[in-house]
Amino acid sequence: MRRNETSRQLSLPKPIAVWNDKAVAGLSFEDRFGMLTDAEWVSRRNNRLTYLIRRADFVYPGASLEDIEYHNDRKLDKDLIARLSACTYVNDYRNVIIMGATGSGKTYLANALGVNAARKFYSVRYIRLPELLAELAVAHAEGTFRKIIMQYKQVKLLILDEWLLYPLKEAEARDLLEIAESRCKKASTIFCSQFEVGGWHQKIGEPTLADAICDRIVHDSYTIVIGGTDSMRRRKGLTAKA
Repeated sequence: MRRNETSRQLSLPKPIAVWNDKAVAGLSFEDRFGMLTDAEWVSRRNNRLTYLIRRADFVYPGASLEDIEYHNDRKLDKDLIARLSACTYVNDYRNVIIMGATGSGKTYLANALGVNAARKFYSVRYIRLPELLAELAVAHAEGTFRKIIMQYKQVKLLILDEWLLYPLKEAEARDLLEIAESRCKKASTIFCSQFEVGGWHQKIGEPTLADAICDRIVHDSYTIVIGGTDSMRRRKGLTAKA
């Protein structure tokens, strides 16, 4: 399923045109070779970045932290977002919880953090929780569950949108515990939720599983609460989930 994209395009540095520039004609072979090497290095970095962003499957692949709108009613912590932009939370294997009402901009903010991490060459994956649960159910049926868990374990930054939007079945809760356990203190996850952490237990259901899942997610995590009653979709004229 193809998701809507913003009109903002990735701006990638372009390789230097070494051999066609008259200005370099008088340079020594060593200098020209150095320029060619630099151009190849830039090209490979650009290709790697393009691959990481495409692989992440962002809703907004052009999302940028610089474009976050700090309206007073949103009550966003600008200092915290600035700290997160350094991606130390990824290095430290800490999670980020983004809470806010429908249309408040959770998805865009999470994508902006994800794109920022990809630009620092971390592997990133965006997925809605219902899609993840469906994928894990199929993996059980096909006998590839452990393989899928290992794939999610290896992603440096996982973004789970629509977190606990619907109550879970016990089998789904057990699958989420596997994901949470595989990534705990090994990788970072961003959770986008309409509900405060205190309400997660009711959505998960089985108390023991709820305690285990929340303990692995909430401890030592950063929390961003987006305020405001005016939908960012109406402010921006967006039709996709934001």
